[in-house]
Amino acid sequence: MSRRYDSNQQDRSPFEERVISINRVAKVVKGGRRFSFAALVVVGDGAGRVGLGYGKAKEVPAAIAKGIEEARKAMFEVPMMGTTIPHEVIGEAGAGVVLLKPAAPGTGVIAGGPVRALVEAAGIKDILSKSMGSSNQINIVKAAVAGLKSLRRPLQVARLRGLDVHEIAPKPMLEAVAAADVRLQAARTAALEEVYSDQPSSRDQRRGQGPRGGRR
Repeated sequence: MSRRYDSNQQDRSPFEERVISINRVAKVVKGGRRFSFAALVVVGDGAGRVGLGYGKAKEVPAAIAKGIEEARKAMFEVPMMGTTIPHEVIGEAGAGVVLLKPAAPGTGVIAGGPVRALVEAAGIKDILSKSMGSSNQINIVKAAVAGLKSLRRPLQVARLRGLDVHEIAPKPMLEAVAAADVRLQAARTAALEEVYSDQPSSRDQRRGQGPRGGRR
């Protein structure tokens, strides 16, 4: 399930919101059972930024809204090389273990439901993934988030090793990383322009309202 706009449907949002799963939770109390809902949500701008949120509430829309708010607060940058990730990585979270590998252009997203939603929201077009641990969706997506957070750009690795960046990575890789940065920045700018260009200005809103209660 994916949604492109905010839950209130009034203001457009530059972020893509995807609901991975909705679970119903029952709490046994003295008077019976009380049901609530938990929503696992991914929010991304499709241009290298993504976040994961988990919201709980008595109603499904409220749980999704809380998950979206938490995911926006937890957004982070994902290093990219062209349309894929710069290197292979294994993410672990609890019993979840996820392998993420770079893929050639045109491969597409080879991933299951939770990981697919995460990487697509981040704007990754080509990637290979495999779950090697728990089958729980929450553990899987948290492990994938841990893997994406552990990715490093060639410049970061060069600084850690005290070497020149050209000694760490070949020239085609550096060019692909630079091209990815330019593409992602252009995508963010285009998304913001699309959102704000469709919103009427305050002057236009006042003109559209006109006088109220007056005589013609």
